[in-house]
Amino acid sequence: MSGLQSNGAGRRVPRTVMKAKLNGNHTRIELGRHIVADSAICGGQPTFKGTRIMVWIVLEQLERGLTWAEVSREWNGRVVEAAIAEAIAIAPQVEKHEPFRGFHVGARRKPARRPAAIAA
Repeated sequence: MSGLQSNGAGRRVPRTVMKAKLNGNHTRIELGRHIVADSAICGGQPTFKGTRIMVWIVLEQLERGLTWAEVSREWNGRVVEAAIAEAIAIAPQVEKHEPFRGFHVGARRKPARRPAAIAA
């Protein structure tokens, strides 16, 4: 179960795997199998793939006490329980009404500066 982590309630949730793609003038960051942050969709906020359902909305529903099954029914099955598990896994990086800024995608480490000459 190397790709899973516990959510504290006994359920195993998938770890977040991220892939970034630059398409023209917008960036698409795949945050897992079910969640994407695309600058051309909902202002870059994390959404469930193939929908405009924002992750923060589902997280708020869970905070209000809805069960995973109730949330899935609320969205007519377009948000499956595996997608809810991914939403919980990335919850610390999700900000309401804000584009995803999570994992510093594309950040490059600068090479270390070397002194011009080492005194002997």
